[in-house]
Amino acid sequence: MKRRTLLIGAAGLFGSGMLMAACGAEPTPASSPKPTTVPTGTLTFWSALAGMDKVAAAFNASQSNIKVTFETIPDGSNGGYAKLSTAITAGNGPDVATIEYPQLPQFVSNGQVQALDGLIDNAATVDQLSQEIRALVQFGGKTYALPYDAAPLIMWYRKDMLDKAGVSVPTTWEEFEAAGRKLKAVAPDSYLASFNPNEVAVTAALAWQAGGKWFGTAGDSWKVGVNDAATQKVADYWQKLIDDKIVKVEQAFSDEWSLDMANGTVVGVLGANWSATGIQKRTQASGQQGQWIAAVVPNWGRPAGSFYGGSSFNITKSSKNPAAAAKFIEFLTTDPAAITARGNTGSAFLAFPSLTPVAQKAYDASYFGNDIYSVFNKAYASVTPGWQWGPNWDITNTAFKDAYGKLSTGGTVRAAVDSAQQATVSGLKQTGLSVSQ
Repeated sequence: MKRRTLLIGAAGLFGSGMLMAACGAEPTPASSPKPTTVPTGTLTFWSALAGMDKVAAAFNASQSNIKVTFETIPDGSNGGYAKLSTAITAGNGPDVATIEYPQLPQFVSNGQVQALDGLIDNAATVDQLSQEIRALVQFGGKTYALPYDAAPLIMWYRKDMLDKAGVSVPTTWEEFEAAGRKLKAVAPDSYLASFNPNEVAVTAALAWQAGGKWFGTAGDSWKVGVNDAATQKVADYWQKLIDDKIVKVEQAFSDEWSLDMANGTVVGVLGANWSATGIQKRTQASGQQGQWIAAVVPNWGRPAGSFYGGSSFNITKSSKNPAAAAKFIEFLTTDPAAITARGNTGSAFLAFPSLTPVAQKAYDASYFGNDIYSVFNKAYASVTPGWQWGPNWDITNTAFKDAYGKLSTGGTVRAAVDSAQQATVSGLKQTGLSVSQ
């Protein structure tokens, strides 16, 4: 009963924030007064992000009032969120945790993270962020996280293979399909990209870019549109690419995927800014330095983008010292020293203004054949506003993965979209939410 009440309360909570946005109002809550006391005490910090141990150490060295103890946990796909949720429910979770944007509403709806209002200096933190980023961490007029990175959807290509096919970098999805066909004509065993059934967040990003809105509210009910018209268009398009062997169906981050990138079977990656490290890791032994480039994702006729991934920092319900925790997450997300301390761990593109140049300086991007950060900036500038993640990403994510499992035995992307719609509606209703379609 307690869980059901929390979820019902969250529906109204999110609904109010979304209705504000739909009416054109700024989703930012009224600025909280800047905290005046200096917090002290000890904190625990859990994260799966590489290099966060160094960041915690830098924070400890920067002052003497707060001591942070860091613990690495598995990422979400390997049980990290289950461990975090269980610990918070048991009352022994960390003070500060890292939660990705799609999963954040679920932790909010379950009452497992604390609102930051009154703890953080809004003027120096959330008020500095773009509306698209704020919408990912604010619900019902309250802020539940400070965002770390903004992860624009990016297309990565082997430029030498595009040249071999005699095509320029595609700017539209129509051009992308044409480029894939020309590639097949000169390199029959190569694919322009892969379709990854285990990365449902990519499907969401593609739907978002096309103008889809999987979740919204109608009164006090959640409105679910996982198979809306924009998503159906995306599904039919990628099914055609699969059928015509322009893209290859395989699991992202698998041994097969890594080998295909290394040997030139797959010459494009639909990813994000953070994909750079993985691409380099998988291809440098094959002598592909300088061949990979970043590009803005093709569009449907006008510039449009979306986010794929991205993380936030949160104060959990377990924290007995939220004032100190707030001070720490402000450091994590707004202080250049935190970015410098993390070092050359990846091609970060950060949510807080002015920090990305710090990350760019720390990351060695010389492996790539173009200025990848200029591409990130351009992709970020075209992110389509209005996207909202739903109250339980696990339900939708699992439904898609189950349906995508049939792609090799006659299933289709459109069928998976329809199946995920039905499963999401049914699953949310089972948790006690009012849902409409």
